[in-house]
Amino acid sequence: MRLVDTHAHLNEFSDLDNVLEGAKASEVTAIVAVGMDHESNVKTLEYSKLYKGYVYPALGVHPWRIKESVEEAVGFIKQNIDRCVAIGEIGLDYWIKTDQETQKLVYKDLLNLAVGENKAVCVHARGAWEDAYDLVKESRVKKAVFHWYSGPLEVLQRILDSGYFVSATPAAEYSKHHREALQHTPLENILLETDSPVKYKGVDSEPSHVYKTLKYVAEIKGVSEEILAEKTTENAIELFNLPI
Repeated sequence: MRLVDTHAHLNEFSDLDNVLEGAKASEVTAIVAVGMDHESNVKTLEYSKLYKGYVYPALGVHPWRIKESVEEAVGFIKQNIDRCVAIGEIGLDYWIKTDQETQKLVYKDLLNLAVGENKAVCVHARGAWEDAYDLVKESRVKKAVFHWYSGPLEVLQRILDSGYFVSATPAAEYSKHHREALQHTPLENILLETDSPVKYKGVDSEPSHVYKTLKYVAEIKGVSEEILAEKTTENAIELFNLPI
């Protein structure tokens, strides 16, 4: 069985060697490491070189980090776009105080970059699901994943109709809205992730815990873990063009 953790913040781990060994022991074949700002983008790119063929980089500017060296971060992404499998984590978050128009400007800039370079995007859309989707669609982005989707089913249907993906996290065990979204999402549109080292029920996650996501989503979808692993890994390979 092969698994792909399609969204992990590896720069936040202090003992990455052990974390990755644990992931390999849990049948994780590849990890898409995402950046949030200039510092994490630099580390993410370094890790993709150090763990070449296992860690694949996505560089981005998270809405939470827009005030922190945005121009430097965007410039670094543009300089290293050829080394990325995606642009992310990017998006909108209306549950924070950062000006929404400022968020949109940064988001649009990176969406346009993705279109120009034919890259996938990893979208954060907390409290801003419709706007986040609309801007992806308006920018004519071809490949996108809406990470940890927990928004309205009407927007979800538009995401699916556009051929985009939705990623599941270990919160699929207990999050009502996340579970509901996954119930309505075909296997062809689902990716697995951890968003590690995010805590779930007070426990720090790591990439090896993608097997938990597999378990919970398999239960929701009523399919075997083997079938779900195979399909979601195929989906990850398709979206990120992973050479695995």
